[in-house]
Amino acid sequence: MADLLKLLLRVAEKAANVARVCRQEAPLFQLLVQEKTGHDKNKKFVQDFKTLADVVIQEMIRHDVGAQFPEMVGFIHGEESNKFENGLGESVVVTVCATEAETAALLATVLDGDSTAASLLSRAIHQDPASIDADTDGLSIPLQPAQLAIWIDPIDATSQYIEGKEEELQQGVLSPSGLHCALVLIGVYLRSSGEPVMGVINQPFNHKDGGRWRGLHFWGVSCEGLNVCSVPRPEPAPGPALSAVLSSSEKPAVKDALSSLCGPDQLIYASGAGFKILCVIQGLADVYVLSEGSTFKWDSCAPHVLLRAIGGGVADLHAALKSGPEQAELAYHQPNLECEGADRWANRGGLVAYRDSAQLRKVLEALKGKI
Repeated sequence: MADLLKLLLRVAEKAANVARVCRQEAPLFQLLVQEKTGHDKNKKFVQDFKTLADVVIQEMIRHDVGAQFPEMVGFIHGEESNKFENGLGESVVVTVCATEAETAALLATVLDGDSTAASLLSRAIHQDPASIDADTDGLSIPLQPAQLAIWIDPIDATSQYIEGKEEELQQGVLSPSGLHCALVLIGVYLRSSGEPVMGVINQPFNHKDGGRWRGLHFWGVSCEGLNVCSVPRPEPAPGPALSAVLSSSEKPAVKDALSSLCGPDQLIYASGAGFKILCVIQGLADVYVLSEGSTFKWDSCAPHVLLRAIGGGVADLHAALKSGPEQAELAYHQPNLECEGADRWANRGGLVAYRDSAQLRKVLEALKGKI
Protein backbone atom coordinates (compact mmCIF):
# COMPACT_ATOMS: atom_id res chain seq x y z
CA MET A 1 0.00 0.00 0.00
CA ALA A 2 3.02 2.25 -0.11
CA ASP A 3 2.26 2.26 -3.85
CA LEU A 4 -1.17 3.75 -3.11
CA LEU A 5 0.40 6.51 -1.02
CA LYS A 6 2.86 7.32 -3.83
CA LEU A 7 -0.03 7.41 -6.32
CA LEU A 8 -2.10 9.72 -4.09
CA LEU A 9 0.83 12.10 -3.74
CA ARG A 10 1.20 12.15 -7.53
CA VAL A 11 -2.49 12.67 -8.32
CA ALA A 12 -2.75 15.36 -5.63
CA GLU A 13 0.09 17.20 -7.38
CA LYS A 14 -1.73 16.78 -10.71
CA ALA A 15 -4.81 18.24 -9.02
CA ALA A 16 -2.74 21.15 -7.72
CA ASN A 17 -1.47 21.77 -11.26
CA VAL A 18 -5.06 21.94 -12.52
CA ALA A 19 -5.94 24.42 -9.76
CA ARG A 20 -2.92 26.56 -10.65
CA VAL A 21 -3.57 26.42 -14.39
CA CYS A 22 -7.11 27.69 -13.82
CA ARG A 23 -5.64 30.79 -12.19
CA GLN A 24 -2.55 31.28 -14.38
CA GLU A 25 -3.93 30.75 -17.90
CA ALA A 26 -5.90 33.79 -19.10
CA PRO A 27 -8.82 31.95 -20.81
CA LEU A 28 -9.44 29.85 -17.69
CA PHE A 29 -8.87 32.73 -15.28
CA GLN A 30 -11.55 34.77 -17.06
CA LEU A 31 -14.02 31.96 -16.46
CA LEU A 32 -13.01 31.95 -12.80
CA VAL A 33 -13.62 35.72 -12.63
CA GLN A 34 -17.04 35.22 -14.19
CA GLU A 35 -17.87 32.84 -11.35
CA LYS A 36 -16.89 35.57 -8.91
CA THR A 37 -18.92 38.37 -10.52
CA GLY A 38 -21.85 36.33 -11.81
CA HIS A 39 -22.52 38.76 -14.68
CA ASP A 40 -22.66 36.20 -17.49
CA LYS A 41 -26.24 34.95 -17.30
CA ASN A 42 -26.34 33.16 -20.64
CA LYS A 43 -23.69 30.49 -20.07
CA LYS A 44 -25.03 28.69 -17.06
CA PHE A 45 -22.14 26.34 -16.37
CA VAL A 46 -19.38 28.55 -17.69
CA GLN A 47 -20.52 30.87 -14.92
CA ASP A 48 -20.18 27.88 -12.57
CA PHE A 49 -16.64 27.20 -13.72
CA LYS A 50 -15.47 26.81 -10.13
CA THR A 51 -17.64 23.71 -9.81
CA LEU A 52 -16.31 22.35 -13.10
CA ALA A 53 -12.72 22.81 -11.87
CA ASP A 54 -13.67 20.90 -8.70
CA VAL A 55 -15.29 18.10 -10.70
CA VAL A 56 -12.39 17.82 -13.16
CA ILE A 57 -9.95 17.36 -10.27
CA GLN A 58 -12.23 14.88 -8.50
CA GLU A 59 -12.79 12.76 -11.62
CA MET A 60 -9.08 12.83 -12.49
CA ILE A 61 -8.22 11.42 -9.05
CA ARG A 62 -11.02 8.86 -9.33
CA HIS A 63 -9.79 7.80 -12.80
CA ASP A 64 -6.11 7.49 -11.89
CA VAL A 65 -6.67 5.59 -8.64
CA GLY A 66 -9.22 3.27 -10.21
CA ALA A 67 -6.88 2.49 -13.11
CA GLN A 68 -4.06 1.33 -10.80
CA PHE A 69 -6.27 -0.16 -8.08
CA PRO A 70 -9.41 -1.60 -9.72
CA GLU A 71 -10.48 -3.11 -6.38
CA MET A 72 -11.23 0.44 -5.23
CA VAL A 73 -13.52 1.42 -8.11
CA GLY A 74 -16.91 2.26 -6.62
CA PHE A 75 -15.34 3.24 -3.30
CA ILE A 76 -13.77 6.55 -4.38
CA HIS A 77 -16.13 9.28 -3.22
CA GLY A 78 -16.06 13.02 -3.79
CA GLU A 79 -17.81 16.22 -2.82
CA GLU A 80 -19.19 17.05 -6.26
CA SER A 81 -21.68 15.53 -8.68
CA ASN A 82 -20.12 15.02 -12.12
CA LYS A 83 -23.32 15.73 -14.06
CA PHE A 84 -23.68 19.06 -15.84
CA GLU A 85 -26.20 20.70 -18.14
CA ASN A 86 -24.69 22.96 -20.80
CA GLY A 87 -26.13 26.11 -22.31
CA LEU A 88 -28.13 24.07 -24.84
CA GLY A 89 -29.84 22.08 -22.12
CA GLU A 90 -27.78 18.96 -22.87
CA SER A 91 -26.81 16.72 -19.95
CA VAL A 92 -23.08 15.97 -19.83
CA VAL A 93 -21.32 13.56 -17.47
CA VAL A 94 -17.77 14.77 -16.89
CA THR A 95 -15.17 12.00 -16.94
CA VAL A 96 -11.50 11.65 -17.82
CA CYS A 97 -11.18 10.03 -21.25
CA ALA A 98 -8.43 7.84 -22.67
CA THR A 99 -6.72 10.68 -24.53
CA GLU A 100 -6.16 14.40 -24.03
CA ALA A 101 -8.09 15.19 -27.23
CA GLU A 102 -11.13 13.16 -26.15
CA THR A 103 -11.19 14.85 -22.73
CA ALA A 104 -10.90 18.28 -24.39
CA ALA A 105 -13.84 17.49 -26.69
CA LEU A 106 -15.97 16.42 -23.72
CA LEU A 107 -15.08 19.53 -21.71
CA ALA A 108 -15.89 21.75 -24.71
CA THR A 109 -19.49 20.49 -24.60
CA VAL A 110 -19.77 21.69 -20.99
CA LEU A 111 -18.00 24.97 -21.75
CA ASP A 112 -20.41 25.85 -24.57
CA GLY A 113 -17.81 25.21 -27.29
CA ASP A 114 -14.92 27.11 -25.68
CA SER A 115 -12.23 24.87 -27.20
CA THR A 116 -9.30 26.99 -25.97
CA ALA A 117 -10.32 26.68 -22.34
CA ALA A 118 -11.20 23.00 -22.78
CA SER A 119 -7.79 22.23 -24.31
CA LEU A 120 -5.89 24.02 -21.54
CA LEU A 121 -7.84 22.15 -18.90
CA SER A 122 -7.45 18.80 -20.63
CA ARG A 123 -3.69 19.29 -21.01
CA ALA A 124 -3.36 19.84 -17.25
CA ILE A 125 -5.47 16.75 -16.54
CA HIS A 126 -3.35 14.46 -18.72
CA GLN A 127 0.06 15.93 -17.89
CA ASP A 128 2.13 13.91 -15.43
CA PRO A 129 3.66 16.05 -12.67
CA ALA A 130 7.32 16.28 -11.88
CA SER A 131 8.60 13.67 -9.46
CA ILE A 132 7.25 14.09 -5.94
CA ASP A 133 9.86 14.50 -3.21
CA ALA A 134 8.44 12.33 -0.43
CA ASP A 135 10.37 10.02 1.86
CA THR A 136 8.16 6.93 1.47
CA ASP A 137 10.85 4.45 0.38
CA GLY A 138 10.89 1.32 2.52
CA LEU A 139 7.51 2.12 4.05
CA SER A 140 5.42 -1.04 4.53
CA ILE A 141 1.72 -0.35 5.13
CA PRO A 142 -0.34 -3.35 6.36
CA LEU A 143 -3.45 -2.70 4.24
CA GLN A 144 -5.05 -4.13 1.12
CA PRO A 145 -6.94 -2.14 -1.58
CA ALA A 146 -10.15 -4.15 -1.04
CA GLN A 147 -10.26 -2.89 2.56
CA LEU A 148 -10.17 0.78 1.64
CA ALA A 149 -12.30 3.67 0.44
CA ILE A 150 -11.45 7.30 -0.33
CA TRP A 151 -12.90 10.75 0.30
CA ILE A 152 -11.82 13.54 -2.08
CA ASP A 153 -12.20 17.26 -1.52
CA PRO A 154 -10.88 18.61 -4.83
CA ILE A 155 -10.51 22.27 -3.76
CA ASP A 156 -11.26 22.99 -0.12
CA ALA A 157 -11.85 26.69 0.76
CA THR A 158 -13.16 27.45 -2.71
CA SER A 159 -14.19 30.99 -1.71
CA GLN A 160 -10.52 31.78 -1.02
CA TYR A 161 -9.55 30.11 -4.30
CA ILE A 162 -12.02 32.25 -6.25
CA GLU A 163 -11.11 35.48 -4.42
CA GLY A 164 -7.44 34.82 -5.10
CA LYS A 165 -5.86 37.03 -2.45
CA GLU A 166 -2.09 36.48 -2.46
CA GLU A 167 -0.43 36.32 0.94
CA GLU A 168 3.24 35.75 1.69
CA LEU A 169 3.44 33.05 4.34
CA GLN A 170 5.80 33.53 7.27
CA GLN A 171 7.36 30.63 9.13
CA GLY A 172 5.45 29.90 12.34
CA VAL A 173 2.73 32.49 11.70
CA LEU A 174 -0.92 31.63 10.96
CA SER A 175 -2.10 33.66 7.97
CA PRO A 176 -5.90 33.37 8.17
CA SER A 177 -7.00 33.94 4.58
CA GLY A 178 -5.77 33.86 1.01
CA LEU A 179 -4.99 31.41 -1.77
CA HIS A 180 -2.87 29.29 0.58
CA CYS A 181 -6.07 28.22 2.37
CA ALA A 182 -7.22 26.32 -0.75
CA LEU A 183 -6.18 22.68 -0.38
CA VAL A 184 -6.52 19.39 -2.25
CA LEU A 185 -7.54 16.75 0.30
CA ILE A 186 -7.47 12.96 -0.26
CA GLY A 187 -8.33 10.77 2.73
CA VAL A 188 -8.35 6.96 2.85
CA TYR A 189 -10.43 5.03 5.39
CA LEU A 190 -11.34 1.45 6.23
CA ARG A 191 -14.63 0.40 4.65
CA SER A 192 -15.50 -1.78 7.66
CA SER A 193 -14.98 0.69 10.50
CA GLY A 194 -14.59 4.14 8.92
CA GLU A 195 -11.19 4.55 10.59
CA PRO A 196 -9.03 7.09 8.71
CA VAL A 197 -5.72 5.43 7.80
CA MET A 198 -3.96 7.43 5.04
CA GLY A 199 -4.10 11.10 4.14
CA VAL A 200 -2.58 13.42 1.55
CA ILE A 201 -2.88 17.22 1.62
CA ASN A 202 -1.60 19.40 -1.22
CA GLN A 203 -1.37 23.18 -0.79
CA PRO A 204 -1.12 24.38 -4.42
CA PHE A 205 -0.45 28.03 -3.57
CA ASN A 206 2.26 27.92 -0.92
CA HIS A 207 4.82 30.32 -2.44
CA LYS A 208 5.85 31.97 -5.69
CA ASP A 209 8.97 31.10 -7.65
CA GLY A 210 9.81 33.25 -10.66
CA GLY A 211 6.31 34.71 -10.66
CA ARG A 212 4.55 31.32 -10.73
CA TRP A 213 2.92 29.51 -7.85
CA ARG A 214 4.53 26.47 -6.29
CA GLY A 215 2.94 24.11 -3.80
CA LEU A 216 3.70 22.01 -0.76
CA HIS A 217 2.42 18.58 0.16
CA PHE A 218 1.87 16.75 3.45
CA TRP A 219 1.03 13.11 4.13
CA GLY A 220 0.42 10.68 6.93
CA VAL A 221 -0.35 7.01 7.67
CA SER A 222 -1.95 5.72 10.87
CA CYS A 223 -2.98 2.06 11.08
CA GLU A 224 -2.28 -1.06 13.14
CA GLY A 225 0.37 0.62 15.26
CA LEU A 226 2.09 2.31 12.32
CA ASN A 227 2.15 6.11 12.67
CA VAL A 228 4.19 8.07 10.13
CA CYS A 229 3.76 11.72 9.19
CA SER A 230 5.68 14.04 6.90
CA VAL A 231 5.15 16.82 9.46
CA PRO A 232 7.13 16.38 12.69
CA ARG A 233 5.15 16.78 15.87
CA PRO A 234 5.49 20.46 16.89
CA GLU A 235 7.07 21.36 20.20
CA PRO A 236 4.48 22.43 22.79
CA ALA A 237 4.23 26.16 23.41
CA PRO A 238 5.49 27.34 26.80
CA GLY A 239 2.91 28.18 29.45
CA PRO A 240 -0.60 26.88 30.17
CA ALA A 241 -2.51 29.01 27.64
CA LEU A 242 -3.83 27.41 24.45
CA SER A 243 -4.23 28.81 20.98
CA ALA A 244 -7.43 28.00 19.10
CA VAL A 245 -8.47 28.56 15.50
CA LEU A 246 -12.17 29.09 14.76
CA SER A 247 -14.54 30.12 12.02
CA SER A 248 -15.49 33.79 12.18
CA SER A 249 -19.15 32.70 12.32
CA GLU A 250 -18.62 30.60 15.45
CA LYS A 251 -21.19 31.01 18.27
CA PRO A 252 -20.45 33.80 20.75
CA ALA A 253 -20.81 31.30 23.62
CA VAL A 254 -17.98 29.19 22.18
CA LYS A 255 -15.77 32.23 21.62
CA ASP A 256 -16.37 33.43 25.19
CA ALA A 257 -15.68 30.00 26.70
CA LEU A 258 -12.44 29.51 24.77
CA SER A 259 -11.19 33.04 25.41
CA SER A 260 -10.66 32.04 29.06
CA LEU A 261 -8.32 29.24 27.92
CA CYS A 262 -6.39 31.17 25.31
CA GLY A 263 -3.69 33.71 25.79
CA PRO A 264 -3.84 37.24 24.36
CA ASP A 265 -4.38 37.18 20.60
CA GLN A 266 -4.49 33.38 20.67
CA LEU A 267 -8.12 33.06 19.55
CA ILE A 268 -7.65 33.16 15.77
CA TYR A 269 -10.16 33.13 12.92
CA ALA A 270 -9.30 31.51 9.60
CA SER A 271 -10.87 30.23 6.37
CA GLY A 272 -11.29 26.64 5.24
CA ALA A 273 -11.95 23.59 7.40
CA GLY A 274 -9.03 21.65 5.94
CA PHE A 275 -6.70 24.61 6.36
CA LYS A 276 -7.71 25.07 10.01
CA ILE A 277 -6.92 21.41 10.74
CA LEU A 278 -3.61 21.80 8.88
CA CYS A 279 -2.82 24.73 11.19
CA VAL A 280 -3.22 22.36 14.16
CA ILE A 281 -1.01 19.75 12.48
CA GLN A 282 1.72 22.34 11.89
CA GLY A 283 1.53 23.78 15.41
CA LEU A 284 0.18 27.17 14.29
CA ALA A 285 -2.77 26.53 16.64
CA ASP A 286 -3.30 23.96 19.39
CA VAL A 287 -6.94 23.18 18.60
CA TYR A 288 -9.63 23.85 16.01
CA VAL A 289 -13.14 23.98 17.41
CA LEU A 290 -16.36 24.04 15.40
CA SER A 291 -19.72 23.75 17.16
CA GLU A 292 -21.88 23.53 14.02
CA GLY A 293 -22.35 20.60 11.65
CA SER A 294 -21.03 22.59 8.69
CA THR A 295 -18.09 20.40 7.69
CA PHE A 296 -18.23 17.10 5.82
CA LYS A 297 -16.36 13.80 5.68
CA TRP A 298 -14.33 14.98 2.68
CA ASP A 299 -13.15 18.04 4.67
CA SER A 300 -11.76 16.17 7.66
CA CYS A 301 -10.71 12.66 6.53
CA ALA A 302 -7.25 13.45 5.09
CA PRO A 303 -6.00 15.84 7.81
CA HIS A 304 -7.48 13.58 10.52
CA VAL A 305 -4.94 10.91 9.55
CA LEU A 306 -1.99 13.28 9.93
CA LEU A 307 -3.18 14.30 13.39
CA ARG A 308 -3.59 10.65 14.42
CA ALA A 309 -0.06 9.95 13.24
CA ILE A 310 1.38 12.61 15.58
CA GLY A 311 -0.73 11.61 18.59
CA GLY A 312 -3.84 13.76 18.13
CA GLY A 313 -7.19 13.35 16.42
CA VAL A 314 -10.49 14.85 15.33
CA ALA A 315 -13.46 14.24 17.63
CA ASP A 316 -17.19 14.83 17.26
CA LEU A 317 -17.54 17.81 19.60
CA HIS A 318 -21.08 17.18 20.83
CA ALA A 319 -20.49 13.44 21.29
CA ALA A 320 -17.32 14.17 23.25
CA LEU A 321 -19.16 16.64 25.50
CA LYS A 322 -21.93 14.11 26.11
CA SER A 323 -20.03 10.85 26.51
CA GLY A 324 -16.35 11.76 26.78
CA PRO A 325 -13.66 11.87 24.10
CA GLU A 326 -12.73 8.17 24.17
CA GLN A 327 -15.52 7.06 21.80
CA ALA A 328 -16.00 10.34 19.92
CA GLU A 329 -13.38 10.14 17.13
CA LEU A 330 -14.90 10.82 13.73
CA ALA A 331 -15.50 7.85 11.42
CA TYR A 332 -16.03 8.07 7.68
CA HIS A 333 -18.13 5.12 6.46
CA GLN A 334 -21.69 5.70 7.67
CA PRO A 335 -24.08 8.35 6.30
CA ASN A 336 -26.62 10.30 8.35
CA LEU A 337 -29.62 8.30 7.13
CA GLU A 338 -32.17 10.88 8.27
CA CYS A 339 -30.61 13.52 6.02
CA GLU A 340 -30.56 14.09 2.28
CA GLY A 341 -27.95 15.24 -0.23
CA ALA A 342 -24.59 16.41 1.07
CA ASP A 343 -25.92 16.54 4.63
CA ARG A 344 -25.86 12.74 4.66
CA TRP A 345 -22.09 13.08 5.03
CA ALA A 346 -21.93 16.10 7.36
CA ASN A 347 -19.97 16.02 10.62
CA ARG A 348 -23.24 16.89 12.32
CA GLY A 349 -21.91 17.11 15.87
CA GLY A 350 -19.29 19.70 15.02
CA LEU A 351 -15.68 18.82 15.65
CA VAL A 352 -12.57 19.52 17.64
CA ALA A 353 -9.16 18.85 16.07
CA TYR A 354 -6.30 18.48 18.54
CA ARG A 355 -2.68 17.32 18.86
CA ASP A 356 -2.76 16.55 22.57
CA SER A 357 -5.48 14.73 24.52
CA ALA A 358 -4.81 16.85 27.63
CA GLN A 359 -5.59 19.98 25.60
CA LEU A 360 -8.72 18.31 24.26
CA ARG A 361 -9.93 17.68 27.81
CA LYS A 362 -9.32 21.35 28.70
CA VAL A 363 -11.42 22.45 25.73
CA LEU A 364 -14.25 20.08 26.62
CA GLU A 365 -14.24 21.25 30.22
CA ALA A 366 -14.43 24.90 29.12
CA LEU A 367 -17.33 24.18 26.76
CA LYS A 368 -19.34 21.88 29.01
CA GLY A 369 -22.81 23.32 29.56
CA LYS A 370 -22.13 26.25 27.18
CA ILE A 371 -23.44 24.76 23.91
